[in-house]
Formats: sequence, C-alpha cells, structure tokens
Amino acid sequence: MGRLDDKTAVVTGAGRGIGREIAVLLASEGAQVVVNDLGGATDGTGGSNIAGDVVREIEAAGGKAVANTQSVATVEGGESLLASALDSFGGLDILVNNAGILRDRSIFNLEEADWDAVIDVHLRGHYCCSRPFARYVRETGRTGCRIINFSSVSGLFGNFGQSNYGAAKAGIAGFSRVLALELAKYGCTVNTISPGAMTRMTIPLREARGEKVTEQEMETGGPQHIAPVVAWLCAEEAAGISGEIVQCGRGLVGIMQQPAVIRSFEKRGSGLWTVDELDDYMPQLLEAKRANVETALKSGAPDVVG
Repeated sequence: MGRLDDKTAVVTGAGRGIGREIAVLLASEGAQVVVNDLGGATDGTGGSNIAGDVVREIEAAGGKAVANTQSVATVEGGESLLASALDSFGGLDILVNNAGILRDRSIFNLEEADWDAVIDVHLRGHYCCSRPFARYVRETGRTGCRIINFSSVSGLFGNFGQSNYGAAKAGIAGFSRVLALELAKYGCTVNTISPGAMTRMTIPLREARGEKVTEQEMETGGPQHIAPVVAWLCAEEAAGISGEIVQCGRGLVGIMQQPAVIRSFEKRGSGLWTVDELDDYMPQLLEAKRANVETALKSGAPDVVG
C-alpha cells in the first residue's frame, strides 16, 4: 500500500531533474501520474519526447502514467493537463507546478524576450495550470486535493544575474499565499517548495565558477532529495498544512518564515510623520530587523538527525 493509492497527479517539467524524481516517487507511492514536459533546453528552446521516457520508466516499475508535452505558459496548455488526467484516469488530485527555464543576465544585458520567457514559464505557468485545477476542485467538490508550487532562494533572498527568475519566483510565493486562502474552504492545500539541488539548470552555474560537480555531490545534493518532501505534502498526513514555504535539499528540510511586521511605531491620532521624526525611529526599526534576522539564523540552523 502506498501513501498516494487511488490519487492522480500532474507534475510539470517532469522529464528531468526535480520533476522527474517527483513523478517517479509519486508513482511508487501509488499515484497515477501525468508527466508533463516540452523536452526543451534550459532556456526553453527546442523539444523532445523525454516525458515519454519517464512514462516508460514508471510503467516498467509497475506504475501508471501518461505523457503530456504541452507548454505550461499557455492557458490551453494548462487546461490540457487537467484534460489528460480526466481522460486517462478519471480525475485529478495533485498538481505539482515544477516546470521552469533559465535565461540569466544582469539587468544591464537583460533583453525583453529573456524577461518575458522566464516570467511566462514560471509565474504565468503557475497561473495557467492552477486555474483550471482550482475550478475543477470547486465545481466537483473533490476533497483532499493538493497544489505544490516551486519558488526559489533567488526570489526569496535574491541572486545576482537573475532578476527575471527572481521576480517570477517571488511572485510564485505571493501567488501561493493567495491560492491557499482561496482554496481553503474546498479542502485543497497549497504549499510552496524552495529547493536546493544539483540539476542541469544549476550545475552550469557551478561550472561557470570553475567548480567541478562530483558524483558524490550528486548523491548528497541531487534532485532526489526534493521528491520525498513533495510526496509527504501530498499525503494525508499533510491535510492540515497550507500556505507554507518549505526549504529542502542536500538532506535538509526546514520551514521558512513568512513576511511579517517585526516592529512598528504609530503616531497618536494617525498623525503625519515628518522627515525629521523618522531620523529617530527608522534606525530603531532597522535595529529590530537586524536582531530578528540574527535570531532567525540561530533558530534556523539545522539540527542533525538520523
């Protein structure tokens, strides 16, 4: 018996890397899987039938899966994912929005096409795939459903040369918080993953710095470390968890702090602040933020287990 028996899942960008590991693990836990991937290069160009390869791998292990090669960056592509699940398996319970591309450039060299392509696949892609599934959940009353979205430290913390990617990933975090509120009454949870893994998208960044990625690093920091966290969030044990950001990778799993006011001052009668008054209070706010970050760094340091 698997934790996801009788469930149907869609995993986007599931031809390689993190998405493939998720699709294979969900299938091993009993889920029927729609494997979506265009099969393109990391910049989104080209295409191949790698989705079919993953389907055959799942079937060879005794699982059930079908391929979908539509683009998540279009409304039609997003709707096709739901259609694939309904046509092949009669329903849909889990949507994993993992598909993504990279076109890294500093703002000085970032062209409009590079901005649009990354925003389209990541942020627009999350919308295009989530809307038809959300409507399906509401209209059918299907319970116990899950949406797992993928953000990134590039959007949550920032990373040089990735303003397009960072903007999309920060937007996904905000999108997920709203979706969690809107789907709560229908029993559908929405959570966000902030992954860290060696994949075809991240390895070139290391190599560009002259750092060689070893087989041992792939074992300790590969995409296989993300999939179990996703599977757990899709299982019954996570039924009451929604609106969270979970960081994982390299044997680490952690919960991330959501935006919150650390300290504030309010003038009596909602009076208007003067610039001179802010000379006194802004430094106090910044000091409160510094202390908060220091506390978070200490509490967030991993406890070694197992």
